[in-house]
Amino acid sequence: MRIYVAGPYTGADQPAIDENVRVAIDTGLALLKRGHAPFIPHLTGFVDLRAQQIGMNVTWGEYVRWDLEWLRVCDALFYLGSSPGADLELEEAQQLGKTIYRNLEDVPDVSKQDST
Repeated sequence: MRIYVAGPYTGADQPAIDENVRVAIDTGLALLKRGHAPFIPHLTGFVDLRAQQIGMNVTWGEYVRWDLEWLRVCDALFYLGSSPGADLELEEAQQLGKTIYRNLEDVPDVSKQDST
């Protein structure tokens, strides 16, 4: 499955942001090891850094539009916790009828299934 990882990105300071990104990446890696294709929107933080370096203003709304486009093609959403963006993504996933996961143990482990 293509699984969208939704969770907090911003924080009170850079260490808090780094921790949120670490949690999202660790979750994505765990999903990958279970045989899935995770989409980790937290990685667009690197895009935002580059946009700032070149003087390009990308708004929160533009990032939300980008993220929701990817969510629409995913099969499921993994919800890490509440934030304005993650809650919006959760609501969209629910409206689209996507499977919602909150625990890794609930995600099927398809890593050992025969791909033929």
